[in-house]
Amino acid sequence: MFILCAQYTNTQIIANIICAAKTYMNRLYILLISCMLLVGCNSTKDVAYLQNLDINKQESISASKGITIQPKDVLSIIVSCKDAELAAMFNLPVVSYQTNSEIVSSTGGTQQLLGYAVDENGEIKLPVLGKMKVAGMTRWEVQEKIKSELKSRELLKDMVVTVEFRNFKISILGEVKNPGSYSIEGDKVNVLEAISMAGDLTIYGLRDQVYVIREEGGERTVYRLNLKSAEVFQSPAYYLKQNDVVYVQPNKVRAGESNLNENSMKSIGIWISIASLLTTVATLVVAAKK
Repeated sequence: MFILCAQYTNTQIIANIICAAKTYMNRLYILLISCMLLVGCNSTKDVAYLQNLDINKQESISASKGITIQPKDVLSIIVSCKDAELAAMFNLPVVSYQTNSEIVSSTGGTQQLLGYAVDENGEIKLPVLGKMKVAGMTRWEVQEKIKSELKSRELLKDMVVTVEFRNFKISILGEVKNPGSYSIEGDKVNVLEAISMAGDLTIYGLRDQVYVIREEGGERTVYRLNLKSAEVFQSPAYYLKQNDVVYVQPNKVRAGESNLNENSMKSIGIWISIASLLTTVATLVVAAKK
């Protein structure tokens, strides 16, 4: 009778151990699935842009004056009219460029129109018209000012004046796929367009930690933009200006990768945890088979 009780007791213990192991494994699976679901939800919130947009709602867009001319800008100014020879005296000459060489006057290479550099006083020097203050003005305002001067001095009639920026560029750094300096055609680009030019943010880029560094009027201003919120449209840095620097901050995972010791310690800790879990499971299985 004692032996039967002992065997029954051992059998019951083994059954309890197996039952406990199964319960432990089931709970472990549930925990892992829950963690994966939570990580998935958080990942979506971390990488999605403009999460609080009002769908199918019309919103007024504030009129943008456009970027204004600053010292050290380079402008392309072309004056044209019916009398091409008369208009030519108001235009800079066209020169030819050759790759990896000095500027040459031959017909070979790529032709390019010279530009007017805005000096420290915000002025440019035009043929015949002389010096003209342009700092703080848009290119459209400069066009009208030149036309007004030519007309008031009776130098040209029915002329067309075209002003373009020659040095409108921005720099995009940080967690984007293709960081670098980008030249902009025209005079209007927003931060979303700029990021798309750089191939979008990487998965490690913080969507709510995008900074625009702007130097204007002898002052430097840093703006923080949250691309996950529709409020980014209201930021004074949503529309970029010449020589703006856009920087995307990395998340903790990317930052940790830059520190080899920190990354190694994290890897060791993960493997120790996995080894401990496997050892516990193996011990329970072995005990159940005895």
